[in-house]
Amino acid sequence: MKEIIEKSFVKTRSYKKYRTLVSDLLSEGKSTGPQQSAALTNYSLLNDKRMKRLDKTIKLSNETIQEFKQIQEPQTWLVITEGWCGDAAQNLPVINKIAEINSKIDLKIVLRDENLELMDLFLTNGGRAIPKLIALDANNNVIFTWGPRPTVAAKMVADYKAENGSLDAQFKKDLQIWYNKDKGQGVQDDFVALVKNAVSKEV
Repeated sequence: MKEIIEKSFVKTRSYKKYRTLVSDLLSEGKSTGPQQSAALTNYSLLNDKRMKRLDKTIKLSNETIQEFKQIQEPQTWLVITEGWCGDAAQNLPVINKIAEINSKIDLKIVLRDENLELMDLFLTNGGRAIPKLIALDANNNVIFTWGPRPTVAAKMVADYKAENGSLDAQFKKDLQIWYNKDKGQGVQDDFVALVKNAVSKEV
């Protein structure tokens, strides 16, 4: 596992460079990934606008700020994503804001379809769901993982699938409404809990 993780570092980008990549591809009428279609490009365009807005408007809670200021050992947050992914567009700006709290946290972005070997180490219910974050210590051991959605949103998806078999357009619209109302708090709550749990395991 560690060898695959470390091999993926060669293809990582900073959050800023990832945002630039998505924008540059859109200027050519493209999305990230080997598969190209009008639908994926349209999703990417919508996501690019969404991320620009969230980069400006996301506010972190005092609890989140205090919790992540306390991290003293270096961590790498490796996020697997693609520009066309709606959940990634809602969550990556929040993750980036959290990472910016503490210089000990190094956020690295990697594209899923260029790194399927890595992705397959961190499947969600057997699927290549993104975004997926892998938090690593200085020796590249896994501290915790997160994704592809905040806990509350993940439960919404699971409950809807259990009742209806699959996600339809109406549910996807309802999920976006939830994200808009949540304003990134669900991600923050998850990350605070994950860090507290990781610390308690060390003690």
